[in-house]
Amino acid sequence: MSLLLCRQEPVKNPFYIEVLDIRIYSSQELCYVIFNHPLLVMDEFVDSSLFDFIRQDLALPSLADRMEKLVETGSRPEEVLSLFLLECDYYTEKEVQQFKAAAASYRKLPAGEYEKARADYMFEKRQYGRAAVRYEAVLETLQEDGGAGKAEQEQEAFQARIYNNLGASYAQMFQFHKALAAYEKAYELGGSRDVLRRMYFLGRFAPELELKKIFSSQIKEEEKKMWDQEVSQAILDGEQAEEVRSLRSLFKKDPVKRMNGAVALVSRWKKEYRKMV
Repeated sequence: MSLLLCRQEPVKNPFYIEVLDIRIYSSQELCYVIFNHPLLVMDEFVDSSLFDFIRQDLALPSLADRMEKLVETGSRPEEVLSLFLLECDYYTEKEVQQFKAAAASYRKLPAGEYEKARADYMFEKRQYGRAAVRYEAVLETLQEDGGAGKAEQEQEAFQARIYNNLGASYAQMFQFHKALAAYEKAYELGGSRDVLRRMYFLGRFAPELELKKIFSSQIKEEEKKMWDQEVSQAILDGEQAEEVRSLRSLFKKDPVKRMNGAVALVSRWKKEYRKMV
């Protein structure tokens, strides 16, 4: 992800946001991130490192002091960041109210739904390891409180969604055994054919996995044929992917260029994978 610099400020130490993998060089860039990513900044974002950046690198010591005082009085992070948005004058007052309304809508969610939304955000940003940790935490909380306030059917449907997303997170990290276990729970709770389809796909892409008979027996022949066609198409699409074409082109180069290119490519893959987990 990259941002457009709107105004140069004397930033010597840019503020790094790991989830987005960007470095912030101006107050306007920081405003943009805050406004467009409320779920990112509502928790675990407002801290001493942010205040130091605002105070020292953005040269806004008075604003940083006021924000810190709000934290000391128990104000929520979105209220603290709303002050920053207003003072930087990058967004209009009406737009700042929109940010506050978006944050308020998330705060009104039941605890489990809110944490699921945060986990979904991490998944969307390809932070699959962080997403999995949050999904697991939601499930643990549900087990502890027994789904207080929800009907049993509603509770099971919610758990099924969490297990489905947890399975998707593990699948993206190539942890297929954990992915299959999560999908099994999702199917037991919700009975979704789409979840069964995902389980079947895992078995095709990871032959070492064994789909339990209780699940495999529920797959209809017409579904199996259709899903096999999807697998074949996915393999074909994968062969045409940019990364695969890049790898093939490496083998056409001379040995030195091939080795240098391979090292660079593998290094990039490792970097991307580390961000995911």
